[in-house]
Amino acid sequence: MSPAGPDTPDLDYSVADHVAVITLNRPHHKNAFTLEMVDAWAEALWQAERDPDVRVVVVTGAGNAFCSGVDLDVFAERERTPWSEKTLLTSRIHQVAFAAEALTKPYIAAVNGVAVGAGMDMALMADIRIAAASARFSEGYIRVGLVPGDGGCWYLPRIVGTAAALRLLWTGDFVGADEALALGLVSAVHPDDELGSAVQAFAARLATQPPIAVQLIKRAVREGERHDLRTALDLISSHQAVVTSTRDSQEAMAAFREKRPGTYTGR
Repeated sequence: MSPAGPDTPDLDYSVADHVAVITLNRPHHKNAFTLEMVDAWAEALWQAERDPDVRVVVVTGAGNAFCSGVDLDVFAERERTPWSEKTLLTSRIHQVAFAAEALTKPYIAAVNGVAVGAGMDMALMADIRIAAASARFSEGYIRVGLVPGDGGCWYLPRIVGTAAALRLLWTGDFVGADEALALGLVSAVHPDDELGSAVQAFAARLATQPPIAVQLIKRAVREGERHDLRTALDLISSHQAVVTSTRDSQEAMAAFREKRPGTYTGR
Protein backbone atom coordinates (compact mmCIF):
# COMPACT_ATOMS: atom_id res chain seq x y z
CA MET A 1 0.00 0.00 0.00
CA SER A 2 1.27 3.48 -0.86
CA PRO A 3 1.80 5.97 1.98
CA ALA A 4 -0.79 8.62 2.73
CA GLY A 5 -0.57 11.82 0.76
CA PRO A 6 0.26 15.36 1.85
CA ASP A 7 -1.93 16.62 4.68
CA THR A 8 -4.06 19.48 3.34
CA PRO A 9 -7.77 19.69 2.46
CA ASP A 10 -6.96 21.79 -0.61
CA LEU A 11 -5.00 19.08 -2.41
CA ASP A 12 -5.89 15.40 -2.72
CA TYR A 13 -3.34 12.67 -3.39
CA SER A 14 -4.24 9.07 -4.14
CA VAL A 15 -2.61 6.03 -5.70
CA ALA A 16 -4.37 3.16 -7.46
CA ASP A 17 -3.11 0.64 -10.02
CA HIS A 18 0.36 2.26 -10.14
CA VAL A 19 -1.08 5.72 -10.99
CA ALA A 20 -0.80 8.62 -8.54
CA VAL A 21 -3.40 11.38 -8.94
CA ILE A 22 -2.89 14.88 -7.57
CA THR A 23 -6.15 16.85 -7.48
CA LEU A 24 -6.13 20.59 -6.78
CA ASN A 25 -9.14 20.97 -4.53
CA ARG A 26 -10.27 24.59 -4.25
CA PRO A 27 -13.01 24.52 -6.90
CA HIS A 28 -14.80 27.53 -5.39
CA HIS A 29 -11.63 29.55 -6.20
CA LYS A 30 -10.98 27.82 -9.55
CA ASN A 31 -8.16 26.00 -7.75
CA ALA A 32 -6.10 29.16 -7.24
CA PHE A 33 -3.30 28.03 -4.99
CA THR A 34 -2.19 29.03 -1.53
CA LEU A 35 1.27 28.52 -0.09
CA GLU A 36 0.05 25.45 1.75
CA MET A 37 -1.18 24.03 -1.55
CA VAL A 38 2.12 24.50 -3.37
CA ASP A 39 3.97 22.97 -0.42
CA ALA A 40 1.66 19.94 -0.61
CA TRP A 41 1.96 19.81 -4.41
CA ALA A 42 5.76 19.64 -4.26
CA GLU A 43 5.61 17.04 -1.50
CA ALA A 44 3.13 14.95 -3.52
CA LEU A 45 5.54 14.89 -6.47
CA TRP A 46 8.46 13.90 -4.24
CA GLN A 47 6.32 11.23 -2.61
CA ALA A 48 5.33 9.82 -6.01
CA GLU A 49 8.99 9.74 -7.01
CA ARG A 50 9.96 7.82 -3.87
CA ASP A 51 7.07 5.36 -4.03
CA PRO A 52 8.06 2.21 -5.98
CA ASP A 53 4.37 1.42 -6.53
CA VAL A 54 3.85 4.63 -8.54
CA ARG A 55 4.66 4.45 -12.24
CA VAL A 56 2.67 7.42 -13.60
CA VAL A 57 1.58 10.73 -12.06
CA VAL A 58 -1.50 12.74 -13.10
CA VAL A 59 -2.39 16.24 -11.94
CA THR A 60 -5.82 17.78 -12.46
CA GLY A 61 -8.26 20.21 -10.89
CA ALA A 62 -11.52 19.73 -9.03
CA GLY A 63 -14.63 21.26 -10.52
CA ASN A 64 -14.50 23.08 -13.86
CA ALA A 65 -10.99 24.59 -13.66
CA PHE A 66 -7.45 23.29 -13.71
CA CYS A 67 -5.76 26.17 -11.89
CA SER A 68 -6.29 29.93 -12.04
CA GLY A 69 -2.84 30.63 -10.61
CA VAL A 70 -1.96 32.35 -7.37
CA ASP A 71 -4.79 33.27 -5.00
CA LEU A 72 -4.15 37.03 -5.13
CA ASP A 73 -6.39 37.71 -2.12
CA VAL A 74 -4.28 35.43 0.08
CA PHE A 75 -0.98 36.80 -1.17
CA ALA A 76 -2.13 40.42 -0.89
CA GLU A 77 -2.22 40.04 2.89
CA ARG A 78 1.57 39.63 3.05
CA GLU A 79 4.10 42.40 3.55
CA ARG A 80 5.94 42.65 0.24
CA THR A 81 9.52 43.71 -0.43
CA PRO A 82 11.75 42.82 -3.39
CA TRP A 83 13.65 40.31 -1.27
CA SER A 84 10.52 38.73 0.21
CA GLU A 85 9.03 38.36 -3.28
CA LYS A 86 12.14 36.62 -4.61
CA THR A 87 12.42 34.40 -1.55
CA LEU A 88 8.75 33.45 -1.73
CA LEU A 89 9.14 32.28 -5.30
CA THR A 90 12.40 30.40 -4.89
CA SER A 91 11.76 28.81 -1.50
CA ARG A 92 8.07 27.95 -1.87
CA ILE A 93 6.38 28.27 -5.26
CA HIS A 94 9.33 27.14 -7.39
CA GLN A 95 9.60 23.96 -5.34
CA VAL A 96 6.86 22.47 -7.54
CA ALA A 97 9.02 23.08 -10.63
CA PHE A 98 12.05 21.54 -8.95
CA ALA A 99 10.05 18.47 -7.87
CA ALA A 100 8.54 18.11 -11.37
CA GLU A 101 11.99 18.33 -12.95
CA ALA A 102 13.29 15.60 -10.63
CA LEU A 103 10.33 13.29 -11.30
CA THR A 104 11.60 10.34 -13.35
CA LYS A 105 8.11 8.97 -14.02
CA PRO A 106 5.61 10.16 -16.65
CA TYR A 107 3.80 13.29 -15.49
CA ILE A 108 0.48 14.12 -17.16
CA ALA A 109 -1.58 17.28 -16.71
CA ALA A 110 -5.30 16.67 -17.29
CA VAL A 111 -6.40 20.24 -17.99
CA ASN A 112 -10.12 20.24 -17.27
CA GLY A 113 -10.77 23.98 -17.56
CA VAL A 114 -8.93 27.27 -17.31
CA ALA A 115 -5.17 27.28 -16.73
CA VAL A 116 -4.15 30.89 -16.19
CA GLY A 117 -0.89 32.57 -15.19
CA ALA A 118 0.96 30.39 -12.72
CA GLY A 119 -1.74 27.77 -13.32
CA MET A 120 -0.67 27.58 -16.96
CA ASP A 121 2.98 27.46 -15.91
CA MET A 122 2.18 24.53 -13.61
CA ALA A 123 0.55 22.69 -16.52
CA LEU A 124 3.62 23.34 -18.67
CA MET A 125 5.76 21.48 -16.12
CA ALA A 126 4.09 18.19 -17.07
CA ASP A 127 5.56 15.92 -19.72
CA ILE A 128 2.20 15.76 -21.52
CA ARG A 129 -0.93 17.89 -21.35
CA ILE A 130 -4.31 16.43 -22.26
CA ALA A 131 -7.18 18.92 -22.40
CA ALA A 132 -10.94 19.01 -22.09
CA ALA A 133 -12.74 20.75 -24.94
CA SER A 134 -13.57 23.62 -22.56
CA ALA A 135 -9.94 24.12 -21.48
CA ARG A 136 -8.48 27.58 -21.96
CA PHE A 137 -4.90 28.69 -21.44
CA SER A 138 -3.47 32.15 -20.77
CA GLU A 139 -0.11 33.47 -19.63
CA GLY A 140 -2.03 36.37 -18.18
CA TYR A 141 0.78 38.01 -16.20
CA ILE A 142 1.13 40.90 -18.65
CA ARG A 143 -2.46 41.91 -17.92
CA VAL A 144 -1.49 42.79 -14.36
CA GLY A 145 1.95 44.20 -15.19
CA LEU A 146 3.96 41.14 -14.16
CA VAL A 147 6.39 38.70 -15.75
CA PRO A 148 5.70 34.95 -15.68
CA GLY A 149 6.83 33.95 -12.21
CA ASP A 150 6.74 30.18 -12.41
CA GLY A 151 8.79 29.24 -15.44
CA GLY A 152 6.54 30.22 -18.34
CA CYS A 153 9.36 32.02 -20.17
CA TRP A 154 11.44 28.82 -19.99
CA TYR A 155 8.83 26.12 -20.63
CA LEU A 156 6.62 27.72 -23.26
CA PRO A 157 9.22 28.39 -26.02
CA ARG A 158 10.45 24.80 -25.68
CA ILE A 159 6.93 23.51 -26.24
CA VAL A 160 5.47 25.81 -28.92
CA GLY A 161 8.51 27.65 -30.30
CA THR A 162 9.85 31.13 -29.64
CA ALA A 163 7.52 33.21 -31.81
CA ALA A 164 4.31 31.55 -30.63
CA ALA A 165 5.50 31.72 -27.03
CA LEU A 166 6.29 35.42 -27.24
CA ARG A 167 2.88 36.14 -28.76
CA LEU A 168 1.15 34.41 -25.85
CA LEU A 169 3.46 35.93 -23.23
CA TRP A 170 3.26 39.48 -24.60
CA THR A 171 -0.52 39.54 -25.13
CA GLY A 172 -1.88 37.31 -22.38
CA ASP A 173 -4.44 36.11 -24.94
CA PHE A 174 -6.55 33.08 -24.11
CA VAL A 175 -5.99 29.98 -26.23
CA GLY A 176 -8.79 27.45 -26.54
CA ALA A 177 -8.29 23.70 -26.61
CA ASP A 178 -8.29 23.37 -30.40
CA GLU A 179 -5.70 26.12 -30.88
CA ALA A 180 -3.65 24.63 -28.05
CA LEU A 181 -3.68 21.32 -29.92
CA ALA A 182 -2.60 23.01 -33.15
CA LEU A 183 0.26 24.76 -31.33
CA GLY A 184 1.44 21.53 -29.72
CA LEU A 185 0.63 22.90 -26.29
CA VAL A 186 -1.55 19.86 -25.64
CA SER A 187 -1.28 16.40 -27.17
CA ALA A 188 -4.99 15.54 -27.24
CA VAL A 189 -8.43 17.10 -26.67
CA HIS A 190 -11.46 15.21 -25.38
CA PRO A 191 -15.07 16.17 -24.62
CA ASP A 192 -15.37 17.47 -21.08
CA ASP A 193 -17.23 14.41 -19.81
CA GLU A 194 -14.67 12.04 -21.34
CA LEU A 195 -11.44 13.70 -20.18
CA GLY A 196 -11.14 11.77 -16.93
CA SER A 197 -11.65 8.37 -18.52
CA ALA A 198 -9.34 9.20 -21.44
CA VAL A 199 -6.52 10.31 -19.16
CA GLN A 200 -7.10 7.33 -16.89
CA ALA A 201 -6.86 4.96 -19.87
CA PHE A 202 -3.68 6.60 -21.14
CA ALA A 203 -2.07 6.57 -17.69
CA ALA A 204 -3.08 2.94 -17.22
CA ARG A 205 -1.47 2.08 -20.55
CA LEU A 206 1.79 3.73 -19.52
CA ALA A 207 1.63 1.96 -16.15
CA THR A 208 1.59 -1.41 -17.93
CA GLN A 209 4.80 -0.65 -19.85
CA PRO A 210 8.19 -1.77 -18.47
CA PRO A 211 8.73 0.99 -15.86
CA ILE A 212 12.53 1.11 -15.99
CA ALA A 213 12.48 1.53 -19.77
CA VAL A 214 9.80 4.22 -19.46
CA GLN A 215 11.89 6.17 -16.95
CA LEU A 216 15.10 5.85 -18.97
CA ILE A 217 13.31 7.05 -22.11
CA LYS A 218 12.13 10.13 -20.22
CA ARG A 219 15.65 10.72 -18.90
CA ALA A 220 17.16 10.35 -22.38
CA VAL A 221 14.66 12.81 -23.88
CA ARG A 222 15.19 15.39 -21.14
CA GLU A 223 18.97 15.07 -21.22
CA GLY A 224 18.88 15.19 -25.01
CA GLU A 225 17.34 18.66 -24.82
CA ARG A 226 20.52 19.85 -23.12
CA HIS A 227 23.25 17.97 -25.01
CA ASP A 228 24.64 17.31 -28.48
CA LEU A 229 24.01 14.14 -30.49
CA ARG A 230 27.23 12.37 -29.52
CA THR A 231 26.59 12.93 -25.83
CA ALA A 232 22.99 11.76 -26.24
CA LEU A 233 24.08 8.59 -28.05
CA ASP A 234 26.72 7.88 -25.41
CA LEU A 235 24.05 8.24 -22.72
CA ILE A 236 21.60 5.98 -24.53
CA SER A 237 24.21 3.27 -24.97
CA SER A 238 24.59 3.19 -21.18
CA HIS A 239 20.82 3.15 -20.71
CA GLN A 240 20.50 0.30 -23.19
CA ALA A 241 23.16 -1.71 -21.39
CA VAL A 242 21.37 -1.22 -18.08
CA VAL A 243 17.84 -1.89 -19.31
CA THR A 244 18.72 -5.12 -21.11
CA SER A 245 20.00 -6.54 -17.83
CA THR A 246 16.63 -6.07 -16.07
CA ARG A 247 14.01 -8.74 -15.49
CA ASP A 248 11.43 -6.47 -17.05
CA SER A 249 13.35 -6.31 -20.33
CA GLN A 250 13.62 -10.09 -20.43
CA GLU A 251 9.90 -10.41 -19.65
CA ALA A 252 9.04 -7.90 -22.41
CA MET A 253 11.06 -9.89 -24.95
CA ALA A 254 9.36 -13.12 -23.88
CA ALA A 255 5.88 -11.53 -23.97
CA PHE A 256 6.54 -10.14 -27.45
CA ARG A 257 7.63 -13.52 -28.80
CA GLU A 258 4.69 -15.29 -27.13
CA LYS A 259 2.21 -12.61 -28.24
CA ARG A 260 0.89 -11.95 -24.72
CA PRO A 261 0.77 -8.96 -22.35
CA GLY A 262 3.88 -8.52 -20.24
CA THR A 263 3.92 -8.45 -16.45
CA TYR A 264 6.44 -6.00 -15.02
CA THR A 265 7.84 -5.50 -11.55
CA GLY A 266 10.22 -2.56 -12.03
CA ARG A 267 13.29 -4.78 -11.62
